[in-house]
Amino acid sequence: MASTSDIRKGLCIRYNNDIYKIIEFLHVKPGKGPAFVRTKLRSVTNGKVLDNTFSAGHKIDDVRVETRSYQYLYPEGETYHFMNTDDYNQITLQESSLDAPGLLKEGEIVTILFNTEDSMPLSVDMPASVVLSVTYAEPGVKGNTATNATKPATVETGAEVNVPLFINEGDKIKIDTATGSYMERVKE
Repeated sequence: MASTSDIRKGLCIRYNNDIYKIIEFLHVKPGKGPAFVRTKLRSVTNGKVLDNTFSAGHKIDDVRVETRSYQYLYPEGETYHFMNTDDYNQITLQESSLDAPGLLKEGEIVTILFNTEDSMPLSVDMPASVVLSVTYAEPGVKGNTATNATKPATVETGAEVNVPLFINEGDKIKIDTATGSYMERVKE
């Protein structure tokens, strides 16, 4: 058993007869009244996100997890295939257990969290950023740059990302996997 002081991003807890992963949290100490922790939880079984507030000192049932490196192989409908980089065993996961399936490139190394009690995969942690090439982008209009103007661009995985006007087809861009937003252009 853990308490609210142990809450951190990525912690898996048992709550309402389900296992949830903490996406965001905020410790709040109001001027009047007791402290509390405001959290955003994602169910690892169905992907639903819910907001919850725990009072300070509340006991939470944490789930022991272990991490393993897997290589993303290919998608097949709603399922995604991964291979263990140590023993080459393959597993399939549902799309709902992935944070950003549109940014997964074949061959990408990801970290998968497993429940130590029953060895069930809980969630997939992607790298902080990925580098993808732009397959389609409309040409930017000159003189349209008074503000930080953006345009939609399609990357090699099929995902659509808003990019600055100077990005063209064939450019490689770095994308933040947490927000799905453009970070920078990558030179080769």
